[in-house]
Amino acid sequence: MTFSRFFHVVEEGGGEEEEERLLAAERQEPFVVETMTATEAKNRKGSGHVGVEIPDTAHHISSDSWFQVAFVLTTGINSAYVLGYSGTVMVPLGWIGGVVGLIIATAISLYANSLVAKLHEFGGRRHIRYRDLAGFIYGRKAYHLTWGLQYVNLFMINCGFIILAGSALKAVYVLFRDDHVIKLPHCIAIAGLICAVFAIGIPHLSALGTWLAVSTILSLIYIVVAIVLSVRDGVKAPPRDYEIQGSSLSKLFTITGAAANLVFAFNTGMLPEIQATVRQPVVKNMMKALYFQFTAGVLPMYAVTFIGYWAYGSSTSTYLLNSVNGPLWVKALANVSAILQSVISLHIFASPTYEYMDTKFGVKGNPLALKNLTFRIMARGGYIAVSTLVSALLPFLGDFMSLTGAVSTFPLTFILANHMYYKAMNNKLNPMQKLWHWLNVVFFSLMSLAAAIAAVRLIALDSKNFHVFADL
Repeated sequence: MTFSRFFHVVEEGGGEEEEERLLAAERQEPFVVETMTATEAKNRKGSGHVGVEIPDTAHHISSDSWFQVAFVLTTGINSAYVLGYSGTVMVPLGWIGGVVGLIIATAISLYANSLVAKLHEFGGRRHIRYRDLAGFIYGRKAYHLTWGLQYVNLFMINCGFIILAGSALKAVYVLFRDDHVIKLPHCIAIAGLICAVFAIGIPHLSALGTWLAVSTILSLIYIVVAIVLSVRDGVKAPPRDYEIQGSSLSKLFTITGAAANLVFAFNTGMLPEIQATVRQPVVKNMMKALYFQFTAGVLPMYAVTFIGYWAYGSSTSTYLLNSVNGPLWVKALANVSAILQSVISLHIFASPTYEYMDTKFGVKGNPLALKNLTFRIMARGGYIAVSTLVSALLPFLGDFMSLTGAVSTFPLTFILANHMYYKAMNNKLNPMQKLWHWLNVVFFSLMSLAAAIAAVRLIALDSKNFHVFADL
């Protein structure tokens, strides 16, 4: 029995309409509800924009249970990035700012993602891509702007995963041979090659199936190892310094950058694409997946983040496994797990790019067909090659997280989500609700601008201290 079968949940049918939905899903076609209420029709007339061509998809839709989708989301939130939050979130913010900030970020991220999830069938049709939803509500310009923002977001996230995998690979090498023959750029190149091979072998997001179980096991390995070794070090260590380091100006910039890291930790920037894989009823099932992600799913991340900072204080590394002490084989196992989990996570975040390329060039049918296999080698291999080059060129993980959060996560997850919901549901919102959404738009716009300035400053400073292709 495959893992995807294990995830299968038997759901009760919803009559003829539900049957039509399921048949449409099997044909990989969007199902359009033929009857709408007067309000929905008005909303569609006022918000749906003609002239934005929405392509069909070459990938599977409506095939996964909410539980499998919840595991996709949890895989993202507990990726190897969690090994960096002690150093990139807690060190700049301290105990009070870090703990309160993570809790608030959890709550507002759940809220913002739920807004997007509830719009998935707005106007009587499924919006299986973020840009499709934005285009339907705003028009052609927003369609292309959202597309650009999303792919910049996902590209930077994927560069971060390659840096993570390369850093973990170097950590394994240093454990056994600290001769500096193999440097970080070499390890990043090897990590990129592994990611490319995996991308070629897994045709689409729903095909991950068993790999989600593997990812969960890998996450548990490096999280448990990091927690256990951190606790052991923390018990033996003298009192730690938890003060936020630097001048007043430096603290201001690092705290602002850390705020971007907070929202980066919880958000994918591709919720409609993930929701497209869930079975009907799509909104109800997606909300179940989100509740799972932001309750049980965040607990491992909280644990490793707080315990890592407790153990090492302001000296915590941006990659926690570089701070811990313990048996070589245990540290090696944790680092190898981080490498492999980063490969799986990258595939999740690269899937919208792969879906676009496969749909654009009509890649359908047997994934192992020579034509399809050749296309994936060239298209996906080229994408990973460019990502790997950028990762090796500027391997500053914390800076990538800050910049990604500032220029794309804030706009996609908070600004756009609130304004789309405001525009789509305008006739159903009372004045206080409308004001609330506008306050969110303004606040997160200011936060995005401030965080972008802080992130660019950090990258400029690191670029002065380290040359390109640095061996960090």
